[in-house]
Amino acid sequence: MVAESQDSRQKLVSGAADMIRRRGLNATSVRELAKHAHAPLGSTYHYFPGGKTQLATEAVTFAGDLTAAVLVRELENGPIEALHAFLGMWRKIVVDTDFQAGCPVLAVSVEDLPEAERAPHAAAAAAFTQWTDLLSAALREHGADPDDAEHTATLIIAAIEGSVAMCRAERSTRALDRIGAKLEIIVHAAITPTGTQD
Repeated sequence: MVAESQDSRQKLVSGAADMIRRRGLNATSVRELAKHAHAPLGSTYHYFPGGKTQLATEAVTFAGDLTAAVLVRELENGPIEALHAFLGMWRKIVVDTDFQAGCPVLAVSVEDLPEAERAPHAAAAAAFTQWTDLLSAALREHGADPDDAEHTATLIIAAIEGSVAMCRAERSTRALDRIGAKLEIIVHAAITPTGTQD
């Protein structure tokens, strides 16, 4: 019974993340989130007494953790391979959803929310920080200067997130493909000691 309850709750969280990445937060109601997750409206308020704000916050955290897990796994093979995997993940998402879905973390971060309902913003900021810290640490481990590692990691996250939005607007993966090639050059330069570059 406990496992079933946890499964139902997780289904609502993942369903909310999917809907937010498609429509944004302000354009989505709790009723629509419940319907999208194929869950009774009453169970939504049972699991999330804080309503839409609580559900959205957990959905953003869930999405952030999923992406972080991809990075952690791929960073074992080095920053270049992790960059390829990160780009590939977002390319697959926009293509598989016919350019209807992007990043729920980005979607929430650009929303105008009332002061009392800004917990999703905090969750989005935490996700961006988590991703940047993971990339920055990997770059340092592979020889990058600490300051350069942090700046490069921030550039990677900002460039990929922005290009995902461009892909959706243009209904094309052109933006991701273009920045991918450039980011690879930048990462390679960051981890290659001065004087040993080709």
